Amino acid sequence: MRIAIHGKEFNRQTAAYITQIFESLQQHKVDAWVSSKFARFLRSPAFKKFKFKTYEPGTPLKGVQLFVSVGGDGTMLEAVTHISRLEIPILGINTGRMGFLATIARNEVSWALSKLLEGAYTLDKRAVLKLETNKDVFGKMNFALNDFTLVKKDSSSMITIHTYIDGEFLNSYWADGIIVSTPTGSTGYSLSCGGPLIFPRSGNFVITPVSSHNLTVRPIVVSDSSEITFRVEGRSKKFLVSLDSRVASVDDSIKLKVSKADFKVNLVQLEGRHYFNTLRQKLNWGLDIRN
Repeated sequence: MRIAIHGKEFNRQTAAYITQIFESLQQHKVDAWVSSKFARFLRSPAFKKFKFKTYEPGTPLKGVQLFVSVGGDGTMLEAVTHISRLEIPILGINTGRMGFLATIARNEVSWALSKLLEGAYTLDKRAVLKLETNKDVFGKMNFALNDFTLVKKDSSSMITIHTYIDGEFLNSYWADGIIVSTPTGSTGYSLSCGGPLIFPRSGNFVITPVSSHNLTVRPIVVSDSSEITFRVEGRSKKFLVSLDSRVASVDDSIKLKVSKADFKVNLVQLEGRHYFNTLRQKLNWGLDIRN
């Protein structure tokens, strides 16, 4: 079996858990492929005993059957760009903070990898959005698992974002920006701007304004079969667009269309790791903190 691994820089405490990952893979005689970026952090003597090959992000992951992300949710989003449209199942081991996507705790590494290699898991298929523009902004990486954002570039006055759903005019948002979030991304930036939580299999996008000038303008949930287009204007002629953690500067001549991609991201779901469990744990739902 061939497994790809991507991670971020780590400290001494985390190194012990990463060692467990490679020990488990070596014990099960797994053909391990490590991203070149992560391999740079594996040069200490503690990792010399492990054999692995490296791959360059952006190259096809031929023959890879499973993917392991080691870090936080940001690392998971980077790993998704490595997998791209291949739909390789991905397991997130959380050595970061929040962990809505990377749900496996550090002390669960050995158990989780055993279940993974036994095939004792299901796949949580997550919708992905894509961005189409009249200019080459993100190249082949024009997709996002979490969200698309369009925001003003500097501290200038707010911008106006004319928004259309399937060609029908929705609204002109006077705001600092706008977010189009997938259900997966509804627990992120959109949530902090007042957006709702969307169940992953609901088949929706949510459009959330960022600091809207009109207080009656609220987030709206639309079908993910919709095509959402934008035209933006403002005193400044430069704006920022982002797909997950990837950001680019554009001008007011840009044409933007967001729709659902024709592939999904397959998150590995182990026993006891349902989406509702994650919400209760990460958002402290049901926890009485009055005392």
